[in-house]
Amino acid sequence: MPSPRSAGLIAAVMAVTSVAGVSSGTSRFVTVASETAITSEAASTSEAGSQAAAESVEAAKEPSLTALRRQAQEAYKAIGDASKQLDARKKQFDSSQKKLASKLRQLGKANQELAAMRKPLSDLVESVYQNPSATGIGPLFAQGDGTATLRAMSDVDHLAVGRNKVLDDAARLLQDKEKLAAEAQDLRSANLLEEAQLDHQVDSLRAKSSDLVKSLTQTLTKMGVKVNQGHRGAGACDPTRISTAAQYPNGLLPKSSLCPLPQAGRELRADAAIAFADLNLSYQKKFGRQMCVTDSYRSLASQQAVYYARPGFAAVPGRSNHGLGLAVDLCGGVQNSGSVQFNWLEANSKRYGFIHPSWAYSNPFEPWHWEYDPKLGAGV
Repeated sequence: MPSPRSAGLIAAVMAVTSVAGVSSGTSRFVTVASETAITSEAASTSEAGSQAAAESVEAAKEPSLTALRRQAQEAYKAIGDASKQLDARKKQFDSSQKKLASKLRQLGKANQELAAMRKPLSDLVESVYQNPSATGIGPLFAQGDGTATLRAMSDVDHLAVGRNKVLDDAARLLQDKEKLAAEAQDLRSANLLEEAQLDHQVDSLRAKSSDLVKSLTQTLTKMGVKVNQGHRGAGACDPTRISTAAQYPNGLLPKSSLCPLPQAGRELRADAAIAFADLNLSYQKKFGRQMCVTDSYRSLASQQAVYYARPGFAAVPGRSNHGLGLAVDLCGGVQNSGSVQFNWLEANSKRYGFIHPSWAYSNPFEPWHWEYDPKLGAGV
């Protein structure tokens, strides 16, 4: 039987061992739990990353409104360039055809002159050989000391040589004419082939431009833009028709040349409207709401009303970019210079072709006024 002291020592050792065992088990439990939590978090992070990557890939599949607009305008410009090439090629061909026709006329005239020269000479030589006595030269062959005969024979030889020369010239001219005719045929064939290729190129570009414009219109419609509002026609939001809008005087643009904005009742020229809609999407992602617009396109009558209502704060009627459908006045914080909204717009608007003009910083001071720059918007 162990002594009290030994019993106490044994009890102490057992207690320490027990505590160590519990501690070890707890440690293993904490380690496993921690590893499980890390694994779960990593899985969650991985899943979130995959989802973000998928969303990024999906976004990459859908080009922005700005990209679609630029592509449509580039395709339309390419149509113009190809058409110019076609017109230039036709003019070049017409010029070549005129030169060729002139040469052929010259050849025809030369042939007629040669034929006129050849006929009497040929007739005379044939008459000498066939019936010498009928020409007046024949008797010389039969009498005298032979001098006259030799002279007559020399004349006949001279006539024969002249006749041969005329025939050789005619043959050479005929060869030249045939060569020119062959060149004309080759030129015509090459022109028809190039014309067909250019026509096909123009048709392909037109189809591409039409598809891009259709995609733009559909995208705008999905965003809630009433493209055909007021029966203006879908062409009002066609960025390839801005040259038509540019032909109208300031403040007198028809509805068919103005594209509605996502903000009801507001409108701009097609290229500016599409760029603004794209800018509006980015603004909405940043601030959780659409851009606030107080004014956009202004008719000449509206410009006059604003000019007289706010003297010194509006352009002379007929000179405002509002009248060209290229300017907007904003609110919702943007109207305050230095605000978060103003600073964000100042930092990001140029990517969409919009600028805050230098004059609006001081004379007069209009932080709410923003304009679309077509060259900047086109990526020039």
